Amino acid sequence: MAESAPRPPVTPPPPGFPPPVPSEVPVPPIPPIPPKKRRTNAIIIGSAAIVIAAIVTTGIVVVGATKGSPDDDDKPPTTTASSIPDEDLVTPAEEPTYGEVEADSFSIDLRTTARQCFGSAGCNVTVEPELTYLGSSGVLDPDAVYEITYEIHGDESGPVIQTAELTNQTSLSYRKSLISTPSASTELSVEITDIQQG
Repeated sequence: MAESAPRPPVTPPPPGFPPPVPSEVPVPPIPPIPPKKRRTNAIIIGSAAIVIAAIVTTGIVVVGATKGSPDDDDKPPTTTASSIPDEDLVTPAEEPTYGEVEADSFSIDLRTTARQCFGSAGCNVTVEPELTYLGSSGVLDPDAVYEITYEIHGDESGPVIQTAELTNQTSLSYRKSLISTPSASTELSVEITDIQQG
């Protein structure tokens, strides 16, 4: 007898149960929502039309007012005599004069706003200037800006130079100064070194 050749393996038949049910149920497609019509173009065009109409109307009125009536072209311009002399019509206002402001026109003091001492290591002191004008108020120009430079003595690293601005005769703008003194007994002093009028 002849030997039989081995047969290739056969794929088993599919199982007799139904395939698994998909977990997601297909949803019918939703029709697209039509986009809302924008009215911004209509608003912009309408606004532009209004502006153009206003400009044209203003131009017509101005041209009509400057031309006058068509009958006026042949007549020379008429003038009327005044009984008031020309000299009295305009009296020039005198420009106010303001005095010279110098460093000795002000007195300056320091006001301590904060102080923190570290025993023998000294203190950190925050100070701000207090200015007093020594002249009459009519000497200061209300429209000018005065830059007042002052020097604070007593800081362990040397003098501290700051500038304050005086405007409207009464408004003082400045930055507070942080001074480190070498000891708690150090006295701070201040002097005005320069004033510039701007």
